[in-house]
Amino acid sequence: MKVIAHRGYSGKYPENTMLAFKMALEAGCDEIELDIQMSADGRIVIFHDESTGRVTGVPGLVRNFTFEELRKLDASALYAGKFGFNPVPSLEEYFSWVKDTGISTNIELKNSVFYYEALEAKTTELIKKYGLEKRVMFSSFNHASLVKCKELAPSIPCGVLVSAPGLGNAPCFLKSFGFEYYHPDIGCLNDETVAECKKQGIGLNVWTVNDMGGLLRLEEWGCDGIITNFPDVCKKWLKNNPSLRVSP
Repeated sequence: MKVIAHRGYSGKYPENTMLAFKMALEAGCDEIELDIQMSADGRIVIFHDESTGRVTGVPGLVRNFTFEELRKLDASALYAGKFGFNPVPSLEEYFSWVKDTGISTNIELKNSVFYYEALEAKTTELIKKYGLEKRVMFSSFNHASLVKCKELAPSIPCGVLVSAPGLGNAPCFLKSFGFEYYHPDIGCLNDETVAECKKQGIGLNVWTVNDMGGLLRLEEWGCDGIITNFPDVCKKWLKNNPSLRVSP
């Protein structure tokens, strides 16, 4: 089972920062999950909330700040200086780092509240620029956006994100659009859905699992990936249990 670091090592470090990504790699994760939006001047930035307030302490919308203005905000403001100043990273900054690490990236397009025109196209261009086509996947709650991603880059896998209560007859929906992965909240899953996904060849990466009970359920179901805020805990447990399938 692949260990996917949710917004980097966000259980201990400021989410979606280069620090959190580097510490996730050090913790042994197999993949990093991150969120992308666009600045007012069209740069792709890594940030989860549509509003900047919770993470930086400065109110506003990501889409209304220029890239340079976003770089002046401290994405670790919640930690009261514990980790110094951590600027909002660009996707290109992340790609220039991750290309030499060997790990893969789950790119969540945050465009279901505000739709960012050309987000899919610009992201695909950057992926190709850094030669990362075989080490990335797209995910989104905006499933129409995933359709566009498939049109632009058919070979890059797509994961359909859903929250509770989930998506009825999910495998049929995914197969009809050529999507390879189902990314449900763990509360959406049951034995029947898991069995049907496996029957239809749909992969399962499940979020956000930070407790042992959830980890055990995913292992019992034989899911492909666990999306977690604590990649070190999951990775160590999996490595210490010889009966499990562990990513190398």
